[in-house]
Amino acid sequence: MADEERVARRQTPDETTTLLPTVNASDEYYPMTKTRAAVWAVLTLVFVTCLTILVAAPQIVPDFLAPAIGRLPKDPLRAAKLILDSAPIIVRLSFCSKKFGAQPLRTATLVRLDGPSLARAYLDIRSDLPILLRELFSNNLTAVDLRKSGFPGHVDIPRLRKGKVGGFFWSTYVDCANPDEEGPDFLNSTWRVRDTLEQIDVAKLAIEQYSDVRALSADLSLLMRSQVFQFATSSADIRASVANGKIASLLGIEGGHQLGLSIAVLRQYFRLGVRYLTLTHTCHNAFADSCGYAPGKEPLHGGLSPLGLRLIDEMNRLGMLVDLSHVADDTAKQALQHSRAPVIWSHSSARAVHNVPRNVPDDVLAFVGDREGQTDAVVMVNFAPQFVADEGKADVAAVADHVDHIAKVAGKKHVGIGSDYDGIGSTPNGLEDVSKYPYLFAELYRRGWNKHELTGLAGANLLRIFEGAEQVARELQAARDTPSVRCLRQAHRPVD
Repeated sequence: MADEERVARRQTPDETTTLLPTVNASDEYYPMTKTRAAVWAVLTLVFVTCLTILVAAPQIVPDFLAPAIGRLPKDPLRAAKLILDSAPIIVRLSFCSKKFGAQPLRTATLVRLDGPSLARAYLDIRSDLPILLRELFSNNLTAVDLRKSGFPGHVDIPRLRKGKVGGFFWSTYVDCANPDEEGPDFLNSTWRVRDTLEQIDVAKLAIEQYSDVRALSADLSLLMRSQVFQFATSSADIRASVANGKIASLLGIEGGHQLGLSIAVLRQYFRLGVRYLTLTHTCHNAFADSCGYAPGKEPLHGGLSPLGLRLIDEMNRLGMLVDLSHVADDTAKQALQHSRAPVIWSHSSARAVHNVPRNVPDDVLAFVGDREGQTDAVVMVNFAPQFVADEGKADVAAVADHVDHIAKVAGKKHVGIGSDYDGIGSTPNGLEDVSKYPYLFAELYRRGWNKHELTGLAGANLLRIFEGAEQVARELQAARDTPSVRCLRQAHRPVD
């Protein structure tokens, strides 16, 4: 994500079309126009009114309906629940109806995923919601209500529920500094540690604040009390959270510049719950070279520095995911060869589809796979329009092209979703916010992806990587692999 992109924010998306992710795969989806919405609102009101009268005044029921009405609940609360549960049936029918001359959307089929615990939930590797909280609200959570639909940006609780989101990483990003402030040896960086801690703090406070709130369900029919977010630090936590209908909330850090040159700081971040680290952002740092934002960024280390190699060793020992988004191609190749644990690209797409430095080239994807000499990894496809397609051409199909290409080169086991919502100033057409994930899955289903493959894309592939990193950490810790305590003095060289 570009620093300049963080200033412009997309406001409340157009809600004239709505997605119902739970429609059967054989059904077609038709947009709800304002006219159709008004018609169905009236019909719903009539339906609810009639049902209320039948429940509240059974004495006026005709004799031939008496047996059926007699089975309705007499308890007022149960009766009210029945009414609320029944009302959306008409609304749901309206979304699948071929009446009123509605025309199907480009992604006409919706897929119902079955099987593993992530079957009905999407797991996104990253959201920049903490950055939005910092930039728009100065981390003042009393000025924020994520329970309300239309929260600025792309993420709030109603849209997360509507999009069937089962979990995401809260990215605790801090800007790269002006290189002139750092000097050639990156020795002036302590303010970034402070700001990172503030971002971790606001993310965890927000997770706690919305761990038990009243929120409307995705179909607007039930007012229920539920734990919305659940702080998670392991693959087991994610599975448990999704199984309980909660949104797993994990932490990630977007750049080695946020370590303050210290691997000891990395360990403290891990203890606070951070589970992935992007080796670089748009700036080089003491550990590795970045791809920058525009073509032509000159390398500094030629990939990983000696300290960068030790950083990856410590991440492997801890069980922290190595993230290769934003890094230079040589950095990625060296990290894939050096890391003993599987790695990720948290928000990168395919350079062969759209040629920008932030995307992953095929010669790097060739290192990813299950064959000898390859590394298990997952590339989480980014939704930022400038990384997806030429200006004005980014849409659901264009994002699906990136997913398809990565799957073709590396395999469908090695691709996932890393939208970068709230970290991008605009979005692809049809993927305006977190409620729209099913559009992408519908498009891939139309292209021939089966339910097992889509379940992998939805999160099972990422869970496999997470579990692999945890297994490597257990093995290294059992072998009493010693933590790195070296520090940096000058010229990017670790001191023994």
